[in-house]
Amino acid sequence: MTGVLDRYFKISERGSTVARELRGGLVTFLTMAYIVVLNPIILSGAPDATGEYLGGGTEPGAGFATIAAVTALVAGVMSIVMGLVANFPLAIAAGLGLNAFVAFSVASQMTWADAMGLVVIEGIIILILVLTGFRKAVFDAVPRQLKTAIAVGIGLFITLIGLVNAGFVRTTGEPSPPLGLGIGGSLSGWPVAVFCIGLLVMIGLYANNVRGAILIGIVFTTILAVVVQAITDTPSSQESPTGWNLNVPSVPSEIVAKPDFSLLGQFNLLGSFESVGVVAAILLVFSLMLADFFDTMGTMTAVGAEAGLNDEDGAPKNTQRILVVDSLGAVAGGMGSVSSNTAYVESASGVGDGARTGLASVTTGVLFLLATLFTPLVQAIPNEAAVAALVVVGFLMMTQVTGIDWSDLEIAIPAFLTIVLMPFTYSITVGIGAGFLAFVFLKVARGKIREIHVLMWIISVLFLIYFLIDPISNLLGV
Repeated sequence: MTGVLDRYFKISERGSTVARELRGGLVTFLTMAYIVVLNPIILSGAPDATGEYLGGGTEPGAGFATIAAVTALVAGVMSIVMGLVANFPLAIAAGLGLNAFVAFSVASQMTWADAMGLVVIEGIIILILVLTGFRKAVFDAVPRQLKTAIAVGIGLFITLIGLVNAGFVRTTGEPSPPLGLGIGGSLSGWPVAVFCIGLLVMIGLYANNVRGAILIGIVFTTILAVVVQAITDTPSSQESPTGWNLNVPSVPSEIVAKPDFSLLGQFNLLGSFESVGVVAAILLVFSLMLADFFDTMGTMTAVGAEAGLNDEDGAPKNTQRILVVDSLGAVAGGMGSVSSNTAYVESASGVGDGARTGLASVTTGVLFLLATLFTPLVQAIPNEAAVAALVVVGFLMMTQVTGIDWSDLEIAIPAFLTIVLMPFTYSITVGIGAGFLAFVFLKVARGKIREIHVLMWIISVLFLIYFLIDPISNLLGV
């Protein structure tokens, strides 16, 4: 059996082992498992234009369990497909940012079924762009050093995600500074202490070349969190600013729960065009599509670079297959009524722990499928235990910054904007868009128009529209 896996996934060829791939897949799952909790929080708490909540009638949160089950189901199936088809250590789940856009900007104008129909349409359009070669052609047109900047920017982005989700960095509520250390400039609460200890354990293990450092760190921190909670009885962050983020760690009273998949197929493909009109629907699809299109480009570049799987141009060797599966993830997410599913940058945590092949993605997918049954067990892992891994992986991705020629302003300035705007705007798409626009502008400003690939022109115009979408909507009266 091991030999079959090795040949199919090219495990030995990529310098890995079956055990390392399984472990890497587990690490990725543990780092991503929060989506089973966070996606329902976002989607079940926002009413649509009729006042209905997704999967739960007129009461917020009533559809939580159903959304959680389908979130895990779609993530599991699509991650397995990614591993089997693209043989790449990249897992898929409901996209953060995209789900919030669907909940608060799309569903608020129509029914939930109509909103999910828009997600399906967006996924189909991206799939067509992939199959025609356009999406890969765009990726190939991006300069290699700008791809490196995307990977570095994502490293900083996921580091900030980890620090914020742990409560180590918080919003101050003031115009300046907008962010600060803990509460009032100091660290407060047991959850932050648990995060810090877990991070130190991971760093210490990694610095000593311990295999499975990230996984060991997550398991250790989870156990520590349960013990600390048993002693201190710390509340959740909804009850106290120094409480646990997302879920309170505890030994679950039950391990298995019957999943409810009734949301599957609850979408109306063309209903949005009747609800808000053709122009408004097209603008909403465009916004969803552009974010989905470039988030994946950045994520697969970053993960491939960390795994050493990119070619000399900075692109994964199975780019086309990766993009096809990712596009299908958007369609599957809409059809499952859990928002667009996309490639997860947290996959880099599994790569940081040794994953190099699609077997890791298959492992992550299987664990997501099991999570549909073991939701109580998954919910027992505190966010503070998982996000420490993001900080460590952020460091690993940051090391690629030496691959950028900082003496060449035509690439250095776009790279700089790409890197800093991802964490500062909390958006991979914004960072990529700013970098692309700056690259084209500098080439024009220095009289090197002929060096600009025609696709860079096209994408830059699309990004300009993306950044100006609100004034354009107002101008068109939609």
